[in-house]
Amino acid sequence: MSLKIQIIVAVVIVLALAGIANMVRKEALDLKFALSWLAVGVIVLILDIFPGIMNYLVSLLGIELPVNMMFFFGFCFTLLLVFTLTVKVSKQAEQLKRLTQTIALLEENIRKGAEVKSKDE
Repeated sequence: MSLKIQIIVAVVIVLALAGIANMVRKEALDLKFALSWLAVGVIVLILDIFPGIMNYLVSLLGIELPVNMMFFFGFCFTLLLVFTLTVKVSKQAEQLKRLTQTIALLEENIRKGAEVKSKDE
């Protein structure tokens, strides 16, 4: 990879990391989700700055081309992210169901209380 491309990639990654940090600061992105993106950004930045690490990992893992390794790791990261978000959505759906049931019971109790009060008058 040429030095010009390395510099462009490094600048884009640093800007992306700054954008993620800004979103966390503005509370637009939860820190626990941002940490995975920050970790990936730092890892890609390190691999961009030191391309020898990528070549070493490729030869160690027996992968033919470095780009194939990047696609494989990107695919694995995406699967992990989707799984994590699926677990989070499942938990929130269960919480929403319990909250809805609790509100329905409270509304029923209020309605029954209003009926008893109107009968007493």
